[in-house]
Amino acid sequence: MWKEFLQKIQAGDAKALARSISLIENEYTGYQQLLTLLPGSKKINIIGITGPPGSGKSTLTDALIECITKRNEKVGVLCVDPSSPFNLGSVLGDRIRMSAWYNHPSVFIRSLATRGSMGGLHPKIIEIADLMKAFPFDHIIIETVGVGQSEIEIAGLADTTVVVLVPEAGDDIQTMKAGLMEIADIFVVNKADRPGADEFVKNLRMMMAPEFHHQQNTIPVLKTVASQKTGVEDLYTAIVQHASTTVINNRKYWLLAEKAWHLIQHKRMMDISKTEIKLELEKASIEPGFNFYRFIDRY
Repeated sequence: MWKEFLQKIQAGDAKALARSISLIENEYTGYQQLLTLLPGSKKINIIGITGPPGSGKSTLTDALIECITKRNEKVGVLCVDPSSPFNLGSVLGDRIRMSAWYNHPSVFIRSLATRGSMGGLHPKIIEIADLMKAFPFDHIIIETVGVGQSEIEIAGLADTTVVVLVPEAGDDIQTMKAGLMEIADIFVVNKADRPGADEFVKNLRMMMAPEFHHQQNTIPVLKTVASQKTGVEDLYTAIVQHASTTVINNRKYWLLAEKAWHLIQHKRMMDISKTEIKLELEKASIEPGFNFYRFIDRY
């Protein structure tokens, strides 16, 4: 079954890819077997799009898709939406905004709910991204909700992290430095037709210059008006250029180590039931000399 799924995915079967993502999302019995079959050598650049809410990330992603498809390249897009407070499902906002690409043969779009993940990314995002690498995509784009620690997580997952800001962010630039400013490979000042955009770009470029920032190279700061498709070609060129450089992403290994730790913990705890622990505690706690920590040592 799983080999057949993988073969279909590698052959470019979008339905098989969508079905497999659902199986991983819902932790269908045995889905780990599919993950163990994934080839590890395929290199596809993962583009992370992050930034504060309202910065136009979805509009920019939509424009990037157009740049990619014009070159007869294939792109897979994962849109991480805020979870519904009622059922932890995605609100599917990005699918609505990108509806023009929904049936395009070179575009695959999937909305994922954060499902309450504190980091702002889907808890199975690493597995799903690895699965998508098996599909014949030329690019994979992951757009985050831009809240919590998602900026740090996307920097670990993506090969190229694009941080999207707006001119109004100028007043908060010092505050942002501790988070967003540290993880960008490319800055985009979107909605650059607004007042104060040029001054904001100038200040950002000065701040990101090597002599002011602990970087060997200057981080590109680009202007776009995504709603008008202005500046998006320059962004695409910068992404491709960054992807061609061999940069060791130390953040990626920390993210993978964190993920590995949680998966190992989960597997080792599989035979331990909270209900059984509760029942055992009820019995043990009435015994003379009960010690909680000696009780834990049994496990």
